[in-house]
Amino acid sequence: MSDSLVIIPTYNEKENIEKIIRKVFSLTFPFELLIIDDGSPDGTAGIVKRLQEEFPTQLHLEERSGKLGLGTAYIHGFKWALTKGYEYIFEMDADFSHNPEDLVRLRGACLPTSEFVNGGADVAIGSRYVKGVNVVNWPMGRVLMSYFASMYVRLITRINIQDATAGFKCYRRIVLETIPMDRIRFVGYAFQIEMKFTAIKFGFNVVEVPIIFTDRTEGTSKMSTRIFREAFLGVIQMKITSWFRNYKR
Repeated sequence: MSDSLVIIPTYNEKENIEKIIRKVFSLTFPFELLIIDDGSPDGTAGIVKRLQEEFPTQLHLEERSGKLGLGTAYIHGFKWALTKGYEYIFEMDADFSHNPEDLVRLRGACLPTSEFVNGGADVAIGSRYVKGVNVVNWPMGRVLMSYFASMYVRLITRINIQDATAGFKCYRRIVLETIPMDRIRFVGYAFQIEMKFTAIKFGFNVVEVPIIFTDRTEGTSKMSTRIFREAFLGVIQMKITSWFRNYKR
């Protein structure tokens, strides 16, 4: 059994799912994969089940009925990973916007000794903005929206994270054991912000590892104005709520 589990939530990712699975399993480090599929009508889960015959110990599948949201999918995956004993738990998209080869670098940042931090990070973020703007194939409007969203988060929350909405991350298990998952309330971009904010409030060491983000070439983006609105308003609510919470470990 590997000590590292990569969680990939899916909804209608039939064009990408087999390719991303095979790419992760081709890496030099033996990562395992947990696919959490929200009842994709395009047959994504069926493709994963077929590949489980080829990768019976490395590839795992959890099926949920209906589109329940990114945040709840990850929380489901976190709880599953903790019960199985993984030490390093990753978030990654299915559409190759996150380069699977960067998984090794994120894990390296969380090892006990690391080139990124003395003693290793508790959370490593694959960051688009820690060294300039490293985004490929996004329209300028979306780049600006994402970049200024992170500036807005820093202004409101006072956390020093350049890519606050990033969804490519590695957690040490102690972080996910400490954060009360029943208190994480957001489901879209705001979920990603809330997890970083909460980890920092608990005193964990969060670092950013520069990556190049490439927009999907196949499948359909799940971004919506509702998700963006949740993030915009949720940051203020999250900050106010934090004044009344105890973050002692």
